[in-house]
Amino acid sequence: MEVLAEFGTPEQQERWLRPLLDGTIRSAFCMTEPAVASSDATNISTSITRDGDMYVINGRKWWSSGAMDPRCEVLIVMGKSSPDADRHRQQSQILVPRDTPGVHVKRGVHVFGYTDGTHGGHAEIEFTDVRVPVSNVIAGEGEGFAIAQARLGPGRIHHCMRSLGAAERALELMCRRITSRVAWGAPLADQGVIQDWIADARVRIEAARLLVLKTAWLMDTVGNKGAHTEIQSIKILVPSTTEWILDKAIQAHGGGGVSQDFPLAMMWAHNRTLRLADGPDEVHKRSLARREIRKYQ
Repeated sequence: MEVLAEFGTPEQQERWLRPLLDGTIRSAFCMTEPAVASSDATNISTSITRDGDMYVINGRKWWSSGAMDPRCEVLIVMGKSSPDADRHRQQSQILVPRDTPGVHVKRGVHVFGYTDGTHGGHAEIEFTDVRVPVSNVIAGEGEGFAIAQARLGPGRIHHCMRSLGAAERALELMCRRITSRVAWGAPLADQGVIQDWIADARVRIEAARLLVLKTAWLMDTVGNKGAHTEIQSIKILVPSTTEWILDKAIQAHGGGGVSQDFPLAMMWAHNRTLRLADGPDEVHKRSLARREIRKYQ
């Protein structure tokens, strides 16, 4: 929806954005590929080739979240349309109706064994000679990389907001567990090591929340580019903070923590993926460090 709202033509918005906003259809974003290191988006190899007034798409994607949902009607596909251009101008994004001939949804990819919701997982999709009108390209040829970066900034803060909610839930579950279980003649809550976990968890949540709030304020006041450093900072900080808290909550629950009787194992699995989704930690750290070093060069 953000891509279409910011970059779509009036016709594209009327055809796809309006029903998405109304909740009558769903969409999927097809960027990551199994055959290349997609943490570097310029590696993407799916081809988008002009043929008269049509584009022909060939390639293979995975982690296309939402494409398994029976309500999914449109895919935004990122591919290489201008292989001889500057490396950040080679990619385009194009709208592909889900029922277009040549679109083959092969399977749903699971997250640590979880299907990730009622839609059956994150799709692996093959595109074989898929033909769509030239008018389906978003913002023009060569704009795909820039669109991806514009989309991923808001996406990263969404992830961090949800992750903080998971951290709060994990801390609550841990506190309820340790006050209700007795070991060696005393509640687990009396154990110093567990009290240390509780104190650290509260401090880490509050610190992370404040940085997320600052980032949101900057995005509102100076825009995504002006908040670039903070967006990368929270994407590094929040998932690792939540992962630590979830780990302690699981430990405090004992065997129950890794079972299906509590949500902690599922929460850990999904939170762990955030250190990969929308850019792995190492990519954000590399970019953040380079930006910091440039101040002194």
